[in-house]
Amino acid sequence: MNYVSTRGNGGVTTAAGAIKQGLASDGGLFMPEKLPELDEKLMKKLSEMDYPERAATVLSMFLDDYTYEELLSDCREAYGESRFPGGAAPCSAVGKRMRILELWHGPTAAFKDMALQIMPRLFVRALKKTGEKRTALILVATSGDTGKAALEGYKDVEGVKIAVYYPVNGVSRVQQLQMVTQEGNNVAVYAVKGNFDDAQTGVKKIFSDRSQIKEADEKGYFFSSANSINWGRLAPQIVYYISAYCDLVAKGDIEYGEKVDVCVPTGNFGNIFAAYIAKRMGLPVRKLVCASNKNNILTDFLSTGVYDRNRSFYTTMSPSMDILISSNLERLLYLVAGSKATAEYTKQLSETGRYQVEKEVFDKIKEDFEGYYCDEENTSQTVSSIYREYGYLSDTHSAVAINAALRFAEKVSDGTKIIVASTASPYKFASSVYEAITDKKAPEGPEALEALSELTGVEIPAPLSGLDKKKVRFTKVIEVGQMPETVRENTI
Repeated sequence: MNYVSTRGNGGVTTAAGAIKQGLASDGGLFMPEKLPELDEKLMKKLSEMDYPERAATVLSMFLDDYTYEELLSDCREAYGESRFPGGAAPCSAVGKRMRILELWHGPTAAFKDMALQIMPRLFVRALKKTGEKRTALILVATSGDTGKAALEGYKDVEGVKIAVYYPVNGVSRVQQLQMVTQEGNNVAVYAVKGNFDDAQTGVKKIFSDRSQIKEADEKGYFFSSANSINWGRLAPQIVYYISAYCDLVAKGDIEYGEKVDVCVPTGNFGNIFAAYIAKRMGLPVRKLVCASNKNNILTDFLSTGVYDRNRSFYTTMSPSMDILISSNLERLLYLVAGSKATAEYTKQLSETGRYQVEKEVFDKIKEDFEGYYCDEENTSQTVSSIYREYGYLSDTHSAVAINAALRFAEKVSDGTKIIVASTASPYKFASSVYEAITDKKAPEGPEALEALSELTGVEIPAPLSGLDKKKVRFTKVIEVGQMPETVRENTI
C-alpha cells in the first residue's frame, strides 16, 4: 500500500517510509492511497480474537510491508499483561446507552499508550526495512500525555533519541512530574514558554528547515515524529474502536450490524479521526460526536465550516485538549475535499489563521460529525454527577466527552449505544477531580492522588504512585525560538 501527502506534493512512499519520515516533504501528513475494507466475515473473526491479535490483523491491512508475524510479535509485546494489566481497552457500561472505552490502563495511564507502546516497535522495523543507518531524533510537542507516553515507549531504544517539548504552564503537575523524572539515556525534556500550539509550530518549523535538516544529516541524524501527525501513531488508534465494537457484539450488548455512535474528547483531532477511518472502513458507526473543552475551535468549525484560530486561548482543567491548531483535521479535509483544496486551506491557515470550506465539503463533513463543547463549570459538574449517580470516576477530559454524549443522547433519544472514549486515568488530574467531587480545595501535587483515593476507595494506578519521590532530571525552560538550539544539543 502506497502513502501520499495530504497536500499532494510529497511524493509516494511505503508504510515503513511514512512511519520513518513522519511528515511529508511538502509539510502535509501521510495517508494511504486507499482505505481497506471491513466485512462481516472479518468482523466475526476479530470478535473471537484477543486484543493483540485484533491489532495485528487491522494493522496488517495498512502496513503491508510488515509481515503478520512481525506485527503479531510486536503487538503481543506492546499490549501484554505486563504493560496493560487486565487487558487493553475494556468497556464499562454507564447507564443504558453509554459504554465507556477505557484507553488508559497502560504504563503512563493515558490513551496515548495504546499507540505509543506499539509505535516504537513499528518505527525500529521501519528503519531496518528502509535501510536507514542514521540515528532518528524524534521531536515531540505535547499538551501533556503524548510526551510521557512517547518517552516511555522510546526510552533506550537503539538508533533513536527523543526530545519532548511541553508548555511550561499548560500541563497538570502529575503530567509534568511524569516527564521531568523520565529515565533513559536517549531522552530530553524541555518546558516551553508558550502554549501547545507554540511548541507544535516550533517542531513543524524544525521539520521544514532545510538548513537544520542538512546539519543534522551531516552529523548522522534525521528528524521524525511521535505525534499523531505520524501515521505509525495514528493507525494503532483505529484498532481500539473496532475492538470495542467487537467486544459489545461478543457480550451480546449489540448485534452485529447494529449501528453505534462514538463520542471522543479531542483537541488535535487524531483520536476522533481514527474512529472516522474505522467508519470509512465499514465499522457500523452512525455519528461521530466531537467533544471540545472551552477552546472550542472544532465545535465552531463543525457548526459553521469556518476554522479560525484567531481567538483567545484558555488554560483549562482538561489541558491535553488546550489546542487551537488541530493538525489531524487536515487528514479529514484530504479525504473529503482532496489534496489540492487541502493545500489551499492549510496555506490560508498559515497566512491568515483561518479558512472556510465550501458548502459541499461542509455538508459531507456534517453527514458524519457533530460538535459539542463543555466549559469549565460543566466539566466539573459532570465529573461530580457521574460519580454520584453511577459511582464512575472520570477524569476531566473524559468528562467533556460524557457531557457531550449525554446532550447528544437527549437530542437523539432512540436508544442507540454510544461508545465514549475515556482518555486518561482520573488520577492524572487528581486535583481537579477531587475538587469537582468535594467542592473543596485539593491538596497540592501528588498528595491530591492520596486524597482522591481515600475519598473514593479507587486505587491509584501503579505508574502514578510515588512520582514525587523520583529524581527530577529535566528542569530547562526555553523560549520557542530556542527550540532549534536544543536540537543541536541532541545531535552531538
